[in-house]
Amino acid sequence: MSRPPDLEADQMGKIVTGLFTSLDGIVDADDDWQFPYFDEELFARVLAGWRSAATLLLGRHSYEGYERLRVEHPDSPMLAFLDATPTCVVSSTLTHARRDGVTIIGGDPERIAQLRAESEGNVLVLGSPTLVRWLLANDLLDELNVTVLPIVVGEGPRLFDDMPTQRLALRLTGSEALRSGALELQYAPTTR
Repeated sequence: MSRPPDLEADQMGKIVTGLFTSLDGIVDADDDWQFPYFDEELFARVLAGWRSAATLLLGRHSYEGYERLRVEHPDSPMLAFLDATPTCVVSSTLTHARRDGVTIIGGDPERIAQLRAESEGNVLVLGSPTLVRWLLANDLLDELNVTVLPIVVGEGPRLFDDMPTQRLALRLTGSEALRSGALELQYAPTTR
């Protein structure tokens, strides 16, 4: 897929993830196992990721989870970020958004590539492991950022359950151990 000729490579955004996972690969955000690791250092890194985002890209399940956050934790600092950032939700079942600034889009790879090409900052995928797998399988994800938390959860959805491709080569582009024991890993597909 080619980029429009008038858009320079350094102006084009990247599609990047922001995922938390347990040591055993669990990515279920509906549980509270990740919260004890949210110290000042980790929160500062989360904020830096938010600041780099021009657009949010969410799967339906994550979008609905963030909408529940409005009711269950109305004082969450994440709500200001969500309200200020244009959001696209990839869904084949949703027909309308619950608030302004949210656009429902289908799973068309060309539409997702267009989002990247038109973005003046990163297109940030928060959570949304099913969407992350789909983006990887369609060679649309530029950067896989995973924060591995030092806990074994045991049960729950794993990041690469039901991966639509058998093998996917990634290269490590960054890593850092945090004081909490969390490990931040940054990967890029070898196709990029």
